[in-house]
Amino acid sequence: MAENPRDLEDLRQRKKSVGTVELQGPNGQTRIVNLEELSNADAALAAKFGYKPVFKREFGYLSTFSFAVSISGLFSTVATTFSYPLYAGGASSAVWCWLISGAGCMCIACSVAELVSAYPTCGGLYYTVSRLAPKNWVPSISWITGWLNVLGQIAGLASSEYGAAQLLLAAASMGSDFTYLPTTGTIIGVMAGLTVLTGLVNSLSTYWMEKMTKTYVLFHIAILVTCSIALLAKCDNRHNAKYVFTDVDSTSGWSPVGFAWLFGFLSVSWTMTDYDATAHITEEISNPEVKAPWAISLAMAFTYIGGFLFNIVLCFVMGDPAKILESPMEQPVAQIFYNVLGKGGGVFFTVCAFFIIKFVTFTAMQSLARTVFAFSRDRLLPFSNVWVKINPTTQTPLYAVWISVFWAIAINLIGLGSYAAIAGVFNVTAIALDWSYCIPIVCKMIFGQFEPGPWHMGKFSFAVNAYACIWTLFVTIIFILPTVRPVGGDTMNYAIAFLGAILVFAAIFWYLTGKKFYTGPLIEADVDENASGDLKDGSGSSGEYARGKEAKEVPS
Repeated sequence: MAENPRDLEDLRQRKKSVGTVELQGPNGQTRIVNLEELSNADAALAAKFGYKPVFKREFGYLSTFSFAVSISGLFSTVATTFSYPLYAGGASSAVWCWLISGAGCMCIACSVAELVSAYPTCGGLYYTVSRLAPKNWVPSISWITGWLNVLGQIAGLASSEYGAAQLLLAAASMGSDFTYLPTTGTIIGVMAGLTVLTGLVNSLSTYWMEKMTKTYVLFHIAILVTCSIALLAKCDNRHNAKYVFTDVDSTSGWSPVGFAWLFGFLSVSWTMTDYDATAHITEEISNPEVKAPWAISLAMAFTYIGGFLFNIVLCFVMGDPAKILESPMEQPVAQIFYNVLGKGGGVFFTVCAFFIIKFVTFTAMQSLARTVFAFSRDRLLPFSNVWVKINPTTQTPLYAVWISVFWAIAINLIGLGSYAAIAGVFNVTAIALDWSYCIPIVCKMIFGQFEPGPWHMGKFSFAVNAYACIWTLFVTIIFILPTVRPVGGDTMNYAIAFLGAILVFAAIFWYLTGKKFYTGPLIEADVDENASGDLKDGSGSSGEYARGKEAKEVPS
């Protein structure tokens, strides 16, 4: 993808022409600084996008790429979702659904990367609506985009924490030779403890989050490669290639079998999603207009290719799919590890899958907290003045972190009543997130107000954008259908009910109060050419912002 030198020159000219910006410190003091004193990224954030820089830019190329890879958690996410293609259509569904669906997901990822490059703020694609849609339409479109994105991220975090608890307890069950089998209540309790741990990790400063994230991608690749080699080397009864690539065996109850086969797309979309997570930390990345889209596109390409190959390996060594689907651990891939590698190898790689999915929750929580912060900065969420506060010690939005912890645990408590109900919440993840991406993409194509950033697809942009939206519409239909027939209370897909509930809530909130005060993303950086650079007392606490304050550009 090309870098546009005119964008860099435009930023230099902007820094010369804007003058100064008012920043707020951790003790309520404000300081007027010249934009030339800021980094290019912070200057652009203040001058071009109207936001005060409040985060430290600690993330570089490796840590940004590692963050983008970690959000998919390929090794562990495949481990927790492999049952869906097996039920849907057997080995061929696991292999070919990944190849087909992955191509559609790559189009969404590249479309998101293009928008992130043009508008690198932690509001993500929600913010882009203010630049892509007509002014009169911005409040309503950005409102629904924001709520869909928040819903998808909360559901995604909750599902990952639930999966982490399942993997940890599967390892414990395996270690006891299956004399211990966890109950639903145990899974929920462990999930709650793990979610609190995620909140504690995210209470650290960006400096420590960057250090932890940087090493993740190396660990993930090492585990993925060594596990694949070990499975192929130790398996004595591998399936042949004809079975792996052509076997169709659906136990879902759907007819025709060809339609049932399509439910294999679920595993792919749960893995290759949350593309804009990296966008939500762009205010913590140096040179984000280049590094963030580069990380998103390459991380999804790695997940696409790596996931396709890993699914092939699993299909070669899985043995009888009916037996692993009946695993007492209810984790088919963990059962494959145990069957092929024995107790020691099975426990080791199941625990590795647990560590990897915990990295997923760490980065998902970081992304969600920054989203809550960004949306509160624009007064999208209730009690915005609380979630927008920045802790003076860690320079992170701690209140936003812990409200995210609360909702992730609260959603998972639904599982105490019905697993089908909680599975419906998890299904909402891909639907809500993908539509929160497609709405800005459609605005980009229809209204023609898009100004490309350094990373863009040129003449291929429109075709890739269009296919991304068409693919999302297609898979949404699949995601809201029950995966098993006949349909009963324990097999119903409640995703459509949860999605409808949040949309109804967002609509009621909009008509009761939202439309009275919400005008879309706010401009808060007070830019003034004639202000002095001295400190002055401020009455607001850190993270409290001026409402509707316009950025003023003064010609040089």
